Amino acid sequence: MAVLTAALPRPAALQRPLRRRTVRILLTLLLGYAILWAAGAGGILALSYWTRQETPAPAGTRTVQGVHNFQPVDTPGHLWRGAAPSPAGYRTLAAMGFTTVVDLRAEDLSAHQAAGPADAGLDVVRLPIRDGQTPKPEQVRRLLDIVAKSSGPVFVHCGAGVGRTGTMAAAYLVQTGEESSAAAVRRNLAVGPPSIEQIYYGLNLSRKEAAQPPLPVVAVSRLVDAPRRIASWF
Repeated sequence: MAVLTAALPRPAALQRPLRRRTVRILLTLLLGYAILWAAGAGGILALSYWTRQETPAPAGTRTVQGVHNFQPVDTPGHLWRGAAPSPAGYRTLAAMGFTTVVDLRAEDLSAHQAAGPADAGLDVVRLPIRDGQTPKPEQVRRLLDIVAKSSGPVFVHCGAGVGRTGTMAAAYLVQTGEESSAAAVRRNLAVGPPSIEQIYYGLNLSRKEAAQPPLPVVAVSRLVDAPRRIASWF
């Protein structure tokens, strides 16, 4: 009986190899994610930096108080883009003759933030797009309709005026026939680094409607973009 008992494996002895395997799996997954993030985020940053050096800013680009990344989208100046304005920025836009602001942010806004355009005498239309993602076809059509019917210049923005704003601007340019999809994407990269799915969407724009990026592209994009989005919450 004593011999049989001694031959049985001890629970602690079984648990140690299991713990080691679990740790190895977790470390492998962590290393794989770190490589994916470094390659994706680093590649987009490098591409954005290179494009900025090679692509001149559109004519009319200027520094505007309270509005970062302010520049025209189309040649006639019907649509302009930039970051979310400050209260002073909204007043500056109104003084410049802008009549409508299109807000692409899907984030919850404070009452003070939401009241900014109206306090400056501007009409505001919200077309919410989540950070790092792309517009739906009906949102692009809505922007085209707003610009066509507006009595003055229209200003479109998200938070930083880069990813969502640039993607919507690219869709507008391709839909109106002013630029090719590749040229529109280059222009956005010159402003700042968008997400992978936003780049894919822009490169696949057509004169009709661009489909949303496929699931593998979306999955990789959101994995790469996750640290930036998490940091933006703080």
